[in-house]
Amino acid sequence: MGEGVRLDKWLWAARFFKTRPLAQKAIEGGKVRVEGARAKPGKSVQVGQQLEVRVGTVLYEITIRALSNKRGPASVARELYEEDPDSIKRRAREAEERKAASQAQPDYGGRPDKYQRRRIQKLMRDADRPSR
Repeated sequence: MGEGVRLDKWLWAARFFKTRPLAQKAIEGGKVRVEGARAKPGKSVQVGQQLEVRVGTVLYEITIRALSNKRGPASVARELYEEDPDSIKRRAREAEERKAASQAQPDYGGRPDKYQRRRIQKLMRDADRPSR
């Protein structure tokens, strides 16, 4: 095979992580798998290898299409890999689930303003008084 690129550099260049140290920590923490196995940050990756990359709660299953050890624009970074169609569908489904879950949460509208705060304080005072 030809020359490879360090895994941490490639992940950084492909814009999965903002910095190389973040990519290194993710690799060391087991968030990145090469061909189904854990890897080290210095592992050399080749075109055609399969990667599983977990960024937060999102799991990407990708195939390396090109190598780069320089970070460029996002349009160039997208050409470095190809995501598995099942992975795309799963990520879309999970995004919908997260969106639905966040909409189910009650919205309290932030902190109370001065008028609301005084009404709350009055209710609290009235609740503390003994009833006659």
